Amino acid sequence: MQDPSQSGDRLNPFMTRRKLVATGAVSAAAVSAYGRLSSPAFAAPQAGSVSFGSNASDPVPKAAYQAAFDAFTAKSGTAVQVNTVDHNTFQEQINNYLQGKPDDVFTWFAGYRMKFFAQKGLAGDISDVWAKIGNSMSPAMKGASTGSDGKQYFVPFYLYPWAIFYRKSLFKKYGYTAPKTLDQFVALSKQMKKDGLVPMAFADKDGWPAMGTFDYINMRTNGYDFHVRLMAGKEPWDGPKVKAVFNNWRSLLPYHQNAALGRTWQEAAQSLGQKKAAMYLLGSFVGQQFKGAAYNDLDFFAFPEINPKWGRDSVEAPIDGFMMSKKPSNSDGAKALLAYLATGPAQNAYLGADPNNIAASKTASAAKYNSLQKKSIALIAGSKHISQFLDRDTRPDFASTVMLPALQQFLKNPKDVDGLTKSIEKQKKAIFAA
Repeated sequence: MQDPSQSGDRLNPFMTRRKLVATGAVSAAAVSAYGRLSSPAFAAPQAGSVSFGSNASDPVPKAAYQAAFDAFTAKSGTAVQVNTVDHNTFQEQINNYLQGKPDDVFTWFAGYRMKFFAQKGLAGDISDVWAKIGNSMSPAMKGASTGSDGKQYFVPFYLYPWAIFYRKSLFKKYGYTAPKTLDQFVALSKQMKKDGLVPMAFADKDGWPAMGTFDYINMRTNGYDFHVRLMAGKEPWDGPKVKAVFNNWRSLLPYHQNAALGRTWQEAAQSLGQKKAAMYLLGSFVGQQFKGAAYNDLDFFAFPEINPKWGRDSVEAPIDGFMMSKKPSNSDGAKALLAYLATGPAQNAYLGADPNNIAASKTASAAKYNSLQKKSIALIAGSKHISQFLDRDTRPDFASTVMLPALQQFLKNPKDVDGLTKSIEKQKKAIFAA
């Protein structure tokens, strides 16, 4: 694992600029230091190296990326200079980062969020890289990497489903059965409360985890196509369909862990690990918080059916990968790194250290996949539709400035659905009209 003191971190991982301003603790020096995320004078790439901007600040993915980079360096002789920034800060500041002096290659996501920055001219065209790697990727992966102009701007690395995770030994102890419908889910949750358990671990301190809950309830209530239109600003947020989503969610809140806004996803995962909570809706990366026997005790089931018309036909399975800056300092090196990261060996090197995702490349080997990875493949393959997550399927400014605080407001006051949806719709109209 890379020594944090040598990682080239260019932001305080504990305080975003927004938090500094809010607390009144910001100074001219602090603002200057904060601006280093895009400063051309900070952490300049070494000659012959490729600089890589990473949001993998947690130990497991950070070490896994390093394994892939070490393999690339051994193969090419080109060093990768990794600049790691706290995950949430990276996402909040990505627009400023790309308008400054970004790294040659950087972590990002497929879907609308990729297309948004491509349309803004803030990402490099890597269609020539795709000419080399295209045969190793499915048409769906290429589609998820293509901008509105028909050019490619993204290289998929891995994907992971969101599902409801649980401990097999706990379900066996109490004789629980994985529910398939909402009524079965509620009945199970009531029994868990009687047994002295918190039915659902839940956390939203960082704002994004609740987006996954909203997406699933929306797709199960209104269908995948409505999800796509809603995220694109083509459906009213104050209409009866969205209100139905929040009302369905409100009926489930009594089974959620209390005080979610003061808890990180890692802390919620620990309550699952301690068997204080029985279930947890999250991405398969939740496995990063489990080791040994506890990891082998993990299992999951698909989010239950709400409307029989849609059943469980959609799965939230975000694709993570990489983009190239518009004007990389080392263009040839950046494209060589991207081409390598698209290969099976590179993705297997990563998954060897972080076996909680599944590879995007068709040439990656599944021989060493664990039971959770194999089940993840089956869940995705058996779904009609794959969504990318709320903050990736819509405009980033709408997701961060409107939906993140709106969902947290809902958790604080779930009774005012009319007022909440009216506010979201008003803000949506202003943002999408811009």
